[in-house]
Amino acid sequence: MLRLIRVVLLALLAAPLGAEAQPPAKMSRIGLLGGTSPEVSPFWGRFFQRLRELGYVEGQNIAFEGRYYGDRVEQLPGFAAELVRLQVDVIVAAAAPAPEAAKQATATIPIVMANHADPVGSGLVAGIARPGGNVTGLSLPGVALRLKQLQLLKEILPGLSRVAFLRNPSIPLDVRELETAARSLLIRVQVVEARTPSEFRSAFAAATKERAGALIVLAGSSFFAHRARLAELAAQSRLPTVYVLREHVDAGGFMTYGVDIRENFRRAAGYVDRILKGTRPGDLPIEQPTKFELAINLKAAKALGLTIPPSVLARADRFVE
Repeated sequence: MLRLIRVVLLALLAAPLGAEAQPPAKMSRIGLLGGTSPEVSPFWGRFFQRLRELGYVEGQNIAFEGRYYGDRVEQLPGFAAELVRLQVDVIVAAAAPAPEAAKQATATIPIVMANHADPVGSGLVAGIARPGGNVTGLSLPGVALRLKQLQLLKEILPGLSRVAFLRNPSIPLDVRELETAARSLLIRVQVVEARTPSEFRSAFAAATKERAGALIVLAGSSFFAHRARLAELAAQSRLPTVYVLREHVDAGGFMTYGVDIRENFRRAAGYVDRILKGTRPGDLPIEQPTKFELAINLKAAKALGLTIPPSVLARADRFVE
């Protein structure tokens, strides 16, 4: 009995020593690079939530370094260089042109895109199935998505012959592919540009001057952050306007057709997890969304004097009244 008590006491004394001898969990540092901060964007929250589900706790085994350029895209190269100097383990670059800036800053730190319209055409990766290099993540079906937006507009406005596309010139755009897609619907393309909200009004004026019958707003952090202003200008210009993200119809925009970017950010966390566990980014295939969402603001349609065909209404996933 005395011997048994001695063994138990030794075991109890040894337990804390063994626990202290365990190496602490590695603190991984993740760089966040994009146009909007988590305080402004509703998307980053899904990214953080998924990381928590995967066992990451901020301050215990993971830390974040965020750099967000807002309307000042010229800050982007400097922000990317800062994250490289901080020697983060992974850079999560939300959308173009953030992945491009990150890749220019480093060829070794893994980069995860949350959404990019053309990662192959822009030279970010060698291919979808095997990206190679240090960039992977999620992409958007750029031309295919825009063609579908044009088809929806053509159903609503059968006589439509000219559509303006609002873009941020800092974000790559293959205009020739866009024109080819539109030509199949007998639509001519006009590209108008705005880097900051101060240029929005002149972009709408350029579209109406050339008699565009509708406008499609391409992805861009400035466009998202100032979506209420875009909706206001579209109403003033009486231009039926289509957007990529459903939040635009909540802000008064007419129609959106696109993907759930929240889900992209959620899945980006899975890429980060696999990279931190040792998978090379170049071996992780780039994911492309398969589910798309159509949302229509019926109040905005009525203000524009539009009658939405039953065929379009039947395909809508969401209405705002």
